[in-house]
Amino acid sequence: MTGRPLIGISTYLEAGARWGAWELEAALLPAGYPRLVQAAGGLAAMLPPDEPSLAAAAVARLDGLVIAGGPDVEPVRYGAERDARTGPPARARDAWELALIEAALRDRVPLLGICRGMQLLNVALGGTLVQHLDGHAEVVGVFGRHSVKPVPGTLYAGVVPEETAVPTYHHQAVDRLGVGLVVSAHAGDGTVEAVELPSGGWVLGVQWHPEMGEDLRVMGALVRAAGASAAG
Repeated sequence: MTGRPLIGISTYLEAGARWGAWELEAALLPAGYPRLVQAAGGLAAMLPPDEPSLAAAAVARLDGLVIAGGPDVEPVRYGAERDARTGPPARARDAWELALIEAALRDRVPLLGICRGMQLLNVALGGTLVQHLDGHAEVVGVFGRHSVKPVPGTLYAGVVPEETAVPTYHHQAVDRLGVGLVVSAHAGDGTVEAVELPSGGWVLGVQWHPEMGEDLRVMGALVRAAGASAAG
């Protein structure tokens, strides 16, 4: 393959966002996501919510896929009643991103799920979520940090072999694992912090937010896998 791998990143769709003199509906993404892709050697492409039937065509044009962080997954997606502390649904985004994940898994396009993205990967494979978890988002709107310990022998441990402190902001987590997934990192309190799909090519989900830090290793591994997949 010549050139940089093309990495698609799913986005928010917000009813009102402000810039300059404007306040309009906007497809948006925190700048840390494309900057991390770019710093890791990839080309970043935004994938705002669209008709789920078009997801396969979108993924077919990509070398790699990132499902970004964002709002809580609607509990009906994993057969649960809504907890009072679960945020409002983002149904268009749920449907679009689930279709993107399905297409990436089917076509073995390298896939990285970040926070919500990891949770949605788990749901896509039949898993469930803990709807509220204390201690992982202590100040509203402020990222915290905690240590994450890799599970030896996993894909993640091969990328980041040592225990590291990571940027974190979430109040939900993986409960029952989806089919085929294995846990590849834990927080000190036992919370699942990374999952992967050994039988699915390069598939990794991380509960934290690498785009808010300076460690390029996780995104760099995705970009390398995307480049190798495109070259093959």
